[in-house]
Amino acid sequence: MATSVLSRYLDPEVLGRIAGRRIEPRDLVIGNLAGSHKSPLSGFAIEFSGHREYVPGDDPKHIDWRVYFKRNRYVVKQYEMETNLVCHFILDTSASMRYGEGEQQKLQYASKMIAALGYAVVHQSDKVSLATFDEKLGGAVTPSNATAQVIRLTELLNESEASGTTSLPECLTQLVGRMRRREIVMIFSDFFTTDLDALETALQHMRYNRHEVVLFQIMHHDELAFEFDEMTKFIGLEIPEDLLAQPNEIRRAYIRAMRDFNSRLENICGRNRIERVLVDTSREMGMLLADYLHQRSRLNRGR
Repeated sequence: MATSVLSRYLDPEVLGRIAGRRIEPRDLVIGNLAGSHKSPLSGFAIEFSGHREYVPGDDPKHIDWRVYFKRNRYVVKQYEMETNLVCHFILDTSASMRYGEGEQQKLQYASKMIAALGYAVVHQSDKVSLATFDEKLGGAVTPSNATAQVIRLTELLNESEASGTTSLPECLTQLVGRMRRREIVMIFSDFFTTDLDALETALQHMRYNRHEVVLFQIMHHDELAFEFDEMTKFIGLEIPEDLLAQPNEIRRAYIRAMRDFNSRLENICGRNRIERVLVDTSREMGMLLADYLHQRSRLNRGR
């Protein structure tokens, strides 16, 4: 069962595209894994917790020379307050995420993105978690960097179905109360039927707690380009209303409304130093993730 679920969400071609690319925090994080990321603390905690192999770039003053003289190998002392990354994935499973077919369905595309990124985070020995929501919080996988964590992620993704309405601000407020340290929060949603003012308040709460926040706005190409030609019946997924219309008559108004919505969301992100990534599900995922991680790495080097 676990193998079949993994193969559904982990594409070897996608993993090959992002192999060797690390997900580094843009703000300071606090954790318990030595040497992975920049620490906000000066010095090390008092409590010694073990050793790890020395890697180029580690400060030589933390090498345990007793181990070197006894075993002729370099190891670094590890302490409880050294740093690691914790990455939280938050997935919208409301009905609007049901739009699309096959690999381009929004929920399916977002789920495969989470599986690939989760694999990358665990592969670099950092921790990852997952929570799903619609009008309320759904399933959850608590943070871990164990190899089996990827299986847990894909099992929850496989159980998730797109239904119900969206209460993103309320769910984010509940989730942030469970996060005790400065961590990375990646939210996967189309952000439709969301009160953007309430969303900004919830995001500000996260930023106040010094979390780094990334919004992956998952959109089907139809929603972005509105390339319909013939008379079409549009069926509401979260709003129980249908509309029979000639696309040519409403295209201009639709594009303007979508542009205004995206502009408001982008402005919220800009005001709160939040990253927004617009995802078109018609795009090849491996290329999209490789471009995103490359851009993220380039910006980190420039800080």
